[in-house]
Amino acid sequence: MKNLKDILSKVAITKIFGATNISVKNLVFDSRKTAPNTVFIAVKGVAVDGHLYIAKALDLGATVIVCEEFPTAQKEGITYIQVADTKVALAIMASNFYDNPSSKIPLIGVTGTNGKTTIASLLYQLFKKAGYKVGLLSTVKVLVDEIAFKATHTTPDSIMINSYVDKMIDAGVDFCFMEVSSHGIHQKRTEGLTFAGGIFTNLSHDHLDYHETFAEYRNVKKHFFDALPKSAFALTNIDDKNGHFMLQNTKATKKTYALKTAADFKVKILEKQLSGTLISVGGTEVWTKLIGVFNVYNITAIIATAVLLGLEKLEVLTILSELESVSGRFEYVISQDGVTAIIDYAHTPDALKNVLETINDIKTGAEKVITVVGCGGDRDTTKRPKMAHIASHLSTQVIFTSDNPRTENPQTILEEMEAGISAENYKKTLTILDRKQAIKTACKFSEAGDIILIAGKGHENYQETNGVRIHFDDLEEVKNCFNQLKN
Repeated sequence: MKNLKDILSKVAITKIFGATNISVKNLVFDSRKTAPNTVFIAVKGVAVDGHLYIAKALDLGATVIVCEEFPTAQKEGITYIQVADTKVALAIMASNFYDNPSSKIPLIGVTGTNGKTTIASLLYQLFKKAGYKVGLLSTVKVLVDEIAFKATHTTPDSIMINSYVDKMIDAGVDFCFMEVSSHGIHQKRTEGLTFAGGIFTNLSHDHLDYHETFAEYRNVKKHFFDALPKSAFALTNIDDKNGHFMLQNTKATKKTYALKTAADFKVKILEKQLSGTLISVGGTEVWTKLIGVFNVYNITAIIATAVLLGLEKLEVLTILSELESVSGRFEYVISQDGVTAIIDYAHTPDALKNVLETINDIKTGAEKVITVVGCGGDRDTTKRPKMAHIASHLSTQVIFTSDNPRTENPQTILEEMEAGISAENYKKTLTILDRKQAIKTACKFSEAGDIILIAGKGHENYQETNGVRIHFDDLEEVKNCFNQLKN
C-alpha cells in the first residue's frame, strides 16, 4: 500500500474533492484493470477517453479518480483529483508509486526514426560483455538483466516503464537502455523519468499518420532533449540535418558523433563486405559483424555512449567485434545454392533506401537484387508510393505484398504503393497479395549469388488482418523456401 499524498508529489493539481491522506494499492488507466483501493487515472487517448469509464472504475472498487474534468456528481468516500493533463499526472504518479526508480540507475534514452532498436540492444550486449548487469526496454524485448519480458510497444506506458525499472533496481542492474518513440514522448509516457543521457539517431519520413506535419514530428523528438537534466548528456548525429536542432535548448552536456562531419566521436569506414565492416576509430582498426553505412552510424553512437558512461575506449573497441546483429535487422541466411536472403525491419522510405543502397554497395557483380516489400495498414499512407519508388528504383525485381494490413483493405494498400512506380521501372515489379507466396516467388526467381531482401516486418512473428493475428515469420518462411528448393 502507498500513501496517496506521496504519489501526488509534484503533480500539478487544480482541485481536490475528498481525502488525500489515504492508502492505495495500485494505479490504473484501463478501467478493466480496476480493483478495490485503486487509483483510476482518466486518460484522454487517441481513440478512447478514459473519462467515459469513471463510473465503471468506481463500480470495480476505485477509491481515487484523477481526471481533467470532474464528473457531474461526486460520490462520498471517493477522492477526486482534477489536473490539467492526466497523461502527465499518470507519468509522475507512476514514478512516485515506484519510488522514482529511474533516479537510482543510469537510464539512457535512444530516439530518432531509425536505429533505436539496434543501438539500445547492442548497448545492452556491450555492457553485458563488459561484466555489468543491464536492463533493456526495446521494440523487440524487455530485459531485466537476463530475465526477458514480451515487448508490446516501442515505449511502454508510464506504469510499465517504472515497474520494469523498479525490477531492475531490485535485480542490481547497473545501466538501462531504452527506446524512446515519438508516440511515447507525445503521449507523455517519459514524463517523470530521470534520464542520464539521450541519443539522437536521425530523422526521416515516418508516423505522419499520427503527427500532422514533419515539423511536429521533429519538435516532439526535440522535446525529449529539452527535458534532459543538466547532469545528463545529449548525444546527437550531426551528419543528420536535424542533429544540431535537437541540441538547441537542452541543458544537458552536448556531444556529437558523425562519419562525415567534425564531431566529438567520429568513425571512418575502411572496407564493406556482406560478412561485416572494417572501420577506423581514432586510428584503431576494428572489425564489426554489422553491415552497412547506417549500422556504422549506430556503432558510432554505441562507442560514444559507452565512453560517456565511463567505459575505457580500448575495452569498448575490443568488445565491439563480438557484438551480434539484432533480430530482424539486416539478418541474413544463405541457401545451399548461394542465394542470400536478408530480413530487415525497414518500414520507412529512408530505412528501405539505406538497406538497398547497402546491398547494392556490397554486391560484387551482376547479382540480382530481389525485394519483397509491403506497407502496414492504418499507418502513414503518404510513404507508400515513396517506398514503392525506392524499391523499384534500387532493385532488379520487386514483389509488392501485404505487410500488416490491420483494418485496411490490403489490395488498396498495394494500389497506393504502385502509384509511386515510374514508367521505366514498372516492368520489373510484380504484385502478390499473399506474403508467403511472395517470398516463395522471390526464392524461385533467384539464382546463385542473388540477394533477396524481405523488408518491413523484421523481428515480428505475426501478421495482423482485421484485428486477427496469425503466426508469420519472414525468416522462417525464407528458410522453408530454401529447404524446399534444395529438395
